[in-house]
Amino acid sequence: MGKITAALIGNHTRVYISDTTDMVEEARKIHGTYPVATAALGRSITAASIMGKLLKGKKEKLTFQIKGTNLIHSIVVVAWSNGNVKAYISDPQIDIEDHDNRKLNVGGAIGKDGELIIIKDLGLKDPYIGRAPLVSGEIAEDLAQYYLDSEQQPSIISLGVLINKDLSVKSAGGFIAQTMPDITEEEIVLLEDAISKMKPISTILKDYKSHKEMLEALFPNINIKILETYETALKCDCSKEKLESALITLGPDDIKEMMDKDKGAELHCHFCNTYYKFDYDELMKIYELTKE
Repeated sequence: MGKITAALIGNHTRVYISDTTDMVEEARKIHGTYPVATAALGRSITAASIMGKLLKGKKEKLTFQIKGTNLIHSIVVVAWSNGNVKAYISDPQIDIEDHDNRKLNVGGAIGKDGELIIIKDLGLKDPYIGRAPLVSGEIAEDLAQYYLDSEQQPSIISLGVLINKDLSVKSAGGFIAQTMPDITEEEIVLLEDAISKMKPISTILKDYKSHKEMLEALFPNINIKILETYETALKCDCSKEKLESALITLGPDDIKEMMDKDKGAELHCHFCNTYYKFDYDELMKIYELTKE
């Protein structure tokens, strides 16, 4: 499970801070990611989970997609308004070191010439689709630029993942802070000072236990008011019934070919790495449905 805490920094800055350590570790196990891919996927999971909580309607959902141009070509995270997510990375077993800074080189793995795409399904006829070019490939900077360009919302964003020597996730999480239109000049100065001295979020997650302690360490000398804490999870919504519906859309000819050639079918969910098998008799029932 993960946790997201909503809070107020001062009087005019909303912040959502999240610990996604267990969620990212579960994703690492599902996809077999190497450290850099774990960090890239983990940052995306954290960002999407928080963005899901920023949605207003219970049935709304959001798709967070990174299109990379280097070793990692695609990261897709779907988030619901309760903060739950499902996640996929196209290239899990890649690694790239930054020998100069001794850090996980997420930006180098994704590349700077890609694109960040945000799709919001708000229950309307058409979804909202926002796009922004990547600034660094480090994800937090890219998302902050997206918010500024596409939603005209100044945002402070930090995302991080620490990896143990055995390649498991030591800590993962982040925060998104967004200022309100009536923020005072004094509050802006305090925020800017805090940002200039801010430690990496993955270190904060490791060194402090409660979200209030983390926020106080991140934003010293500013009053913190905790509003609410929510539990989140890595949770796929796939099922055999949903994939059966997908098979029906193929039409009778394709279903008949599966029956004649393979005597069955096996479908794979890329998000949770689950395989669903349909035997000959099950395909026959689907085939009959496609002819109705």
